[in-house]
Amino acid sequence: MGAANSETTNRPVAILVDDNAEVRDSLEELLSSVGIDSISFSSAQEVLNATLPGRPGCIVLDVRMPGLSGMDLQQVLATKGILTPIVFLTGHGDIAMSVEAMKAGAHDFLTKPVRDQTFLDAVSTAIAADIARRAASAVAQTNSAFYETLTPREREVLRFVVSGAMNKQIAFDLGISEITVKLHRSNMMKKMNARSVSHLFSVCRSLPTDIQSQLNMASAAGKSVAGSVARAHSA
Repeated sequence: MGAANSETTNRPVAILVDDNAEVRDSLEELLSSVGIDSISFSSAQEVLNATLPGRPGCIVLDVRMPGLSGMDLQQVLATKGILTPIVFLTGHGDIAMSVEAMKAGAHDFLTKPVRDQTFLDAVSTAIAADIARRAASAVAQTNSAFYETLTPREREVLRFVVSGAMNKQIAFDLGISEITVKLHRSNMMKKMNARSVSHLFSVCRSLPTDIQSQLNMASAAGKSVAGSVARAHSA
């Protein structure tokens, strides 16, 4: 197994999994030529036995290898919650196999021999997707932390606001005064770090699905967002 060229946690890395040493060496050299770090494994089991770096990147995976196949590894990684994008690179692929891999979440499916630029483009696109996924995950974690600071009443007000309800309607449904609603609403907006109702809606859409369900975000999304925001602003 090779070693990463840098320990910088934010530097992307390509994880190469192929039982052919010549292929691994060739891919490592190609990736290095464009400044992409790489780590190599000769089997799927080696990958499972290793502690993978917590860096953005992708997995370049052969299909046919001794022991677990590349397709098997894809399934195992998915069950472990490892969401690093996978680019299959194989000399034994066919249309049915590529369709199966893509349905299972593969980012791309390439067949050997492959043009250097085609391979680099696939890896770069996969890495970009992983960086975007990690950024979205970080935002979701931050917004979830904001949500956890809300009081039960503020959460109730939040649910009404994202549905587009006016303050008067919220007050009636909750059995409290409109002034009290405005106070809870102001505190909720500050805690959620929301600049506007439209921004609040976007923040809530990034929350975990269980919280979105509590907020009835699915039904809220079915409405006209513009209409909901307009009604909320008129409160």
